[in-house]
Amino acid sequence: MDNTAAISYLSDRECFDRLAEQELGRLVTSVGGVLDIFPVNYTLDGDTIVFRTAEGSKLTELSINDEVLFEVDDYTATDAWSVVVRGRAQRLESSDEVRAADDLPLKPWIPTLKYNYVRITPDSVSGRDFRRGDEPDRYGIQQY
Repeated sequence: MDNTAAISYLSDRECFDRLAEQELGRLVTSVGGVLDIFPVNYTLDGDTIVFRTAEGSKLTELSINDEVLFEVDDYTATDAWSVVVRGRAQRLESSDEVRAADDLPLKPWIPTLKYNYVRITPDSVSGRDFRRGDEPDRYGIQQY
């Protein structure tokens, strides 16, 4: 299989369309040279990502460094895709912001209280589509 046929790049709009299909992503934070990754359920609000969280390490780390990565992917037997968002995360503080977020289709997946909403505003998005298949012969005659 030719790599150019196996991998294609997604446009920004295609990236947001893929993000809208899913509910679970991975939030990557960085504080003091230490990277952390957290699974979070989320929803899109326009072209921003909103999730809920309890007090704790995610919220603390975001208050120290608001630059984040957010990654979502999915796969089937025949294809796969991955989208990475680079952006800034901000805790929603005003009563108007929280009221608006309360109306979003976002409920915790686990039975814990999560009073804090966080919005990720993308600086950039990138994504790739992958067509899955068998690995090419690594030791046979190669095309040049």
